[in-house]
This record gives sequence, C-alpha cells and structure tokens, in this order.
Amino acid sequence: MRALRTLLSTLLLAAVVAVPTAAHSAAADTVRLGGVLVHLRPGTTQVVTVRHTHGTSARVSFWVLRHGVWKRRLTTADGRTGYGGLVAGARRHQGTGTTPLGTYGLISAFGTHHASASWHLPYRRIGPGDYWVEDNASPYYNRYRNRSQGGFRWWLPTSAENGSERLADYPRQYEYAIVLDYNREQVRHRGAGIFLHVNGRGATAGCVSAPRAFLRALMRRLDPADVPLIAIGRGR
Repeated sequence: MRALRTLLSTLLLAAVVAVPTAAHSAAADTVRLGGVLVHLRPGTTQVVTVRHTHGTSARVSFWVLRHGVWKRRLTTADGRTGYGGLVAGARRHQGTGTTPLGTYGLISAFGTHHASASWHLPYRRIGPGDYWVEDNASPYYNRYRNRSQGGFRWWLPTSAENGSERLADYPRQYEYAIVLDYNREQVRHRGAGIFLHVNGRGATAGCVSAPRAFLRALMRRLDPADVPLIAIGRGR
C-alpha cells in the first residue's frame, strides 16, 4: 500500500491542469505554470517547474505546450531543494547549499546507465575519473571533465573551496541527472554543478531533486528541439 501511495504521488499524469496561452503575463515571453513564473525562450514547448512548498521541499511538475495550451503531464510533491534555501541566481555563492531561483535551460544529461535510444538530450555515462569541475582557477569551471584531461585540481577534497565533484561518488543521486545551464558563463564563485537529479536522503547541496521514477520518465520526454526549461520559484 505504501509503495502504491508513493507511485501515485510521484507520477500524477495530469489529467488535468491546462493553462491556455491567454494566461501569459503582459510580457509575451512569460507564463505562470503551477504558481511558478517561467521566462520562456523562443521555441520552448517543454517546461519543468519547481515550486517551493516548505523547508527544503518542492512540487516538481513537467508541462508541455500543445495547440496553444500548457498541459501538466507529470508531477510529484516529493521534490527537494538546497539545504541553504533559495536565492536569486545572480546572488548565489558557491558552497552555500542554496538553489538558484529563476529559469534555466535543460541542456544535457549524464548518469550511470548506458544511453537509451529513447533519450534525446546529449548524454554521457559516468566513467572512472569523471568530475564536475568546481575549481575556480580552472578554465573548465562548471564543466564535465575527466581528470586524465587535466586542467583542474581534481585531487582537492570536495569540501575544499575549489574541490570538484567526483560523479561516481553519488551513484544514487546521479543515476539520472539533467544539467541546467545555470552559470554557463563561468562567473567564478557563483557556483557550479546545478542539476535536476534523483532524490537522496534529504536536501540537496543546491541542486533540485525528485523521485527516481520522475527522472526516469522525464529522460524519455525531454527533447532539445523543444527548448526545454526549468523554472524554480517560491510559488503562490
């Protein structure tokens, strides 16, 4: 019974919340979905919303635009955010455990599985020596890189200010992980490695997480051709 309740709360195929494009705000490039303001990009027809609910919890939903109407296809109340709270993306500082508010692109994915023919985002399987670079002195800051390629201080402990994240250390959370384009411009000390990934035991270190079943379903749906976005907000 508990497993059934968990499954139902994780994947509510939205029968349905639908938001017509007439619900757009005065700016033609914004829309409010599930209480979260989304700054749309040209061609966007897929959006993940993260609505903070309480503490480090959030409702995470997946929306698609069909025939001028936004429809919610997936939702879960068991989303998680950073232990440090939420902060405007431009004010975020590395190592604070905060999740950046705002709208970001979902640009690629990585994980522990072999690539599936049903996945459309660029994907990389985690291998030995793979890191997400968080070394502020590196030209590869906020990029996926293997230590054999050099260019960053991979030997620094994760807890150090410039310590990078060895991806294989998190097989549960990074079974499925989708990369946000947060800080792609590589502003130093603003933070690196902001993903949408599988839930761990509690809050994240600044990422957004959701149940495994949600991530698995999302991996099959996201398509770069639909310019997918994620919008993180406090909701109302």
